[in-house]
Amino acid sequence: MEREYDVIVIGTGVAGSDVAWHCREAGMRIAITDHQTYGGTCALRGCVPKRVLAGAAEVVARVHDQQGRGIRGEVSIDWPQLLAFERSFTDPIPRRKEERFRRAGIHTCRGFARFAGPDRVAIGDDLFSARYIVIATGAHPRPLDVPGADLVTQSDDFFYLETLPERIVFIGGGYISFEFAHVAARAGAKATILQRSGRVLKGFDHDIVDRLVQASREVGIDVQMNMPLLSVEKTAAGLLVRAGREGEEETFEADMVVHGAGRVPAIEGLDLAAGGVETDRRGIRVNEYLQSVSNPAVYVAGDANPGGVQLTPVAVRDAHIVVDNILNGNARAADYWVVPSAVFTNPPIASVGLTEEAAKEKGIPYIVHAGDLSERFTNRGINQKHVGYKLLIDGDSRRILGAHLIGHHVEEVINIFALAIKHGLTVDDLTLDAIAWAYPSNTYDIIHMVHPLVRM
Repeated sequence: MEREYDVIVIGTGVAGSDVAWHCREAGMRIAITDHQTYGGTCALRGCVPKRVLAGAAEVVARVHDQQGRGIRGEVSIDWPQLLAFERSFTDPIPRRKEERFRRAGIHTCRGFARFAGPDRVAIGDDLFSARYIVIATGAHPRPLDVPGADLVTQSDDFFYLETLPERIVFIGGGYISFEFAHVAARAGAKATILQRSGRVLKGFDHDIVDRLVQASREVGIDVQMNMPLLSVEKTAAGLLVRAGREGEEETFEADMVVHGAGRVPAIEGLDLAAGGVETDRRGIRVNEYLQSVSNPAVYVAGDANPGGVQLTPVAVRDAHIVVDNILNGNARAADYWVVPSAVFTNPPIASVGLTEEAAKEKGIPYIVHAGDLSERFTNRGINQKHVGYKLLIDGDSRRILGAHLIGHHVEEVINIFALAIKHGLTVDDLTLDAIAWAYPSNTYDIIHMVHPLVRM
């Protein structure tokens, strides 16, 4: 028997869930499915558990930094207890989410979905048809094509380790590896990051990243550049990782190897060809309305949208765009011009707007203003040594084009710069004459970032 709906949503993360709920509120008949536990990456294998682990690492880092400055006595992470606390956040989510769907009148399914035609989806032995099909399947770790890849632990599984290994090698120099490495190091493990190229965290400003690498090495994290993974093999002592360029290979001993080398849209197995959904090497081809260029019944939201950014707030906004376009006939285009992002290390880094590389590539003239804020009492008072900023300014209009920060609470401060860029504010709009910022606070330190520019 074939069931008919207005919208079928594939994926129960933040993007898929928002599409389902908002379309249901508009009176549409909705079905949603997932082959994994309901909840998606952010809630179960990403942002939520990561923030819990990062919060514990931050406490240890703060106590360590203030030893001899009015604080004495060591603290340490009790890994099993921390994991139990983390799971108090994640374990209830699947049941709550399914119950909420059902209370809203959304039909819930479980299993792998595959296209059975332009407007049809098969889930197991059941067939569903719909006016619209929304793909919100998220992303998964990029396949590693090296001998011993089966010995590598997926980053998703790091959140559910019953015990923390003593020696961990992280493959890839992106935010996943850095965040996990900082947690592992503060929990007492020996952490190594292997980056295939000469630069880590490529989406962030290189000067800010250099300071984070220095801070990482100071807490014992071994950051290795130009170390592409060659193989992983099992030994009597654990795992042996081979990496490096030809003729310059090195080996690293580990108890666990964690995949942090990027994620790709999770769209294999959907049988997109059967649905007439075109793909390219990046994923599903969509137009500015997040609609398949080859099948107008299909929309894409979240990580499965290769043109977006793999961040939860972006997935939520994608979902809202898809809902608007389903309900109102492609009334809203997507744009990813202002997307703040942060890496939850110790200290964290954050970025929004143009980097110098991007500005040069686009031919946009700019002025750089950079500085160190470690001697500001807000930072010196907690012994934060790695605190700095880089601002990109339009020399004529004085508008802020980009902001790149490292230091305590920068994951919050960056949102001020995001608003400034979004609304075309100038450096003068951020001064004390314009806004009486709360004091003392890290946000108030914006005054010291822009003050010399006011006299330009």
